[in-house]
Amino acid sequence: MQNLPAKTGWLWIKEGFALFRKQPAELSTLFLGYMFLMLLLGVIPVVGQLLPLILMPVFSLSFMQASRYIAQGKRVYPNLLLVGWRSPALRSLLLLGVFYAIAAYAAMGLSRLVDGGAFWRVMFQGGLDIQELEGGSMGFGMLVAALVYIPAAMAFWFAAPLMFWQEMPLGKAMFYSFFAVRRSGKAFLVYALSLLQIGVILPAIFGTIVALLFNNTSIIVFILVPLSIILTVVIYCSFYPNYTAVFDQPATDAESTAHEDQAG
Repeated sequence: MQNLPAKTGWLWIKEGFALFRKQPAELSTLFLGYMFLMLLLGVIPVVGQLLPLILMPVFSLSFMQASRYIAQGKRVYPNLLLVGWRSPALRSLLLLGVFYAIAAYAAMGLSRLVDGGAFWRVMFQGGLDIQELEGGSMGFGMLVAALVYIPAAMAFWFAAPLMFWQEMPLGKAMFYSFFAVRRSGKAFLVYALSLLQIGVILPAIFGTIVALLFNNTSIIVFILVPLSIILTVVIYCSFYPNYTAVFDQPATDAESTAHEDQAG
C-alpha cells in the first residue's frame, strides 16, 4: 500500500478523463447497460430498493475491468457487465453488497435522530417537504449520515477489486481497504472534493447556465443528460487509477484471457 501525496487525488480524476477519451462510446454503452439493469431491478416488488445496493460490488467490477483493458490497449465489450458474476469471489461480493446495504440503511436511519426522518423520506418514500429543506434539517441529516457512513465506505472502497484481483477473503479485503484509504487520507480527501466538484457542482452550474440560455425543457434535457452520463462514466473510470496507485497493477487473470479469446 502506497502513502500518496494530496495532489494524487486530482490526478485520479485526470486519469479517469484520459481513459474515457480512449473509448467513450464503449464505456457509455457499458454504463447504459448497467443503468438499464438497475432500473429492471428497481421494479421488483419488496426487494427492488435493496438489490441495486447488494449487487453494486458485483457490477462495479465491470468498470474496473473495462478501465484495465483500456489501459492495456484492449477493446471493451458489453459482456464485461457479467465479469463479476463469473468470478470465484461472487459469493463474497454478494455478502459485501449486503454489508453495503446494512451500512447505508444504518447511516440514514441514524440521520432520522437529527432531522425527523426528512432525508429518509426523500431516499425511500420520494417525499420532500419544502419547509424541512428551507429549515436546513434535511441538510443536517445528510451530513450526519455521511459522517456515520465514512468508516464503512473506507472498508468497502477497495474490497471488491481486492477480492477479485488478489483473491483476498472478505474480512481481509475490507481490512486492507480501510487502512489503505486511511494511509493516504489527504489524497482521498482531495479525490472526494474533486468527485463532488465534477459530479454535483459542475452539473449544477452548467444546468443553471443552460436553463438561462434555453427556455425549452427538451433542449435542456438533450444537453444535460449526455453531460451527466459522461461525467458519471469519468468518475467510474477514475476508480481504476485510484486502485493501481495504491495497490499497483493487478496480475493477469483468467477473465482477461477469456476476454481476449472471445475478442479474437
